[in-house]
Amino acid sequence: MSTENMLYNSQMDNLIISEYGRNIQNMILTIKSEKDVIKRQQCAEAIVDLMHQMHPTDKNSPDSKQKLWRHLFKIADFDINVVPPGGVIPTPENIKIEPIAIEYPANLRKFRHYGQNVQTLVKKAVEMEDDEKREEFVMIIAAYMKLAYRTWNREHFVSDDVIKQDLHTMSEGKITISEDDNIVVTAPMPSSNQFKRRKGDNRNNNNRRNNNNRNNNRGGGGRSNNNRNNRRR
Repeated sequence: MSTENMLYNSQMDNLIISEYGRNIQNMILTIKSEKDVIKRQQCAEAIVDLMHQMHPTDKNSPDSKQKLWRHLFKIADFDINVVPPGGVIPTPENIKIEPIAIEYPANLRKFRHYGQNVQTLVKKAVEMEDDEKREEFVMIIAAYMKLAYRTWNREHFVSDDVIKQDLHTMSEGKITISEDDNIVVTAPMPSSNQFKRRKGDNRNNNNRRNNNNRNNNRGGGGRSNNNRNNRRR
């Protein structure tokens, strides 16, 4: 068998987007020289449909077809006279669509372990006019903050002073809790040891139930045997 006409990958042009393979790339490069505008457009659409079939996981994406057209233009080195749906011609400048960075609110970065809802509650507490209700509401917020702090920092002790200072800072100095007031968490987070203890208790209870059921079954079997013996007599 002669190997003179064989081509190795190292001798071929580099694949622009390897997941589509060399055949797709060759088809795209071939239709670039097609003079008939209508036929060139139809061929490009057929190639995009084929690319779509090759990657079915992208079908649910709303931007899947636009993405495939961008890839087609990239493989063609942006030198192909076809029009994608929508009429927007991809260019090297807009081929990479960077997501818009969502800036995290600067005033919440320091207190992100409490969550954004706490900041909303603090603002509402500042606007309350009834002093008695406002004081009760502030203590509820402080209790939740302490609970949230424990959730994310189980290995560290959280003092009331930390919560009071954070609340004072988040309210821009408009909320102050007295040093004599204790922040009471009505639903403390159980520790990991408590979780293990509960699981162990549940297992022990299940074992006891299973043993009792076995004993009852054995006892029931004995009674049935006695009844049979009495009947025979």
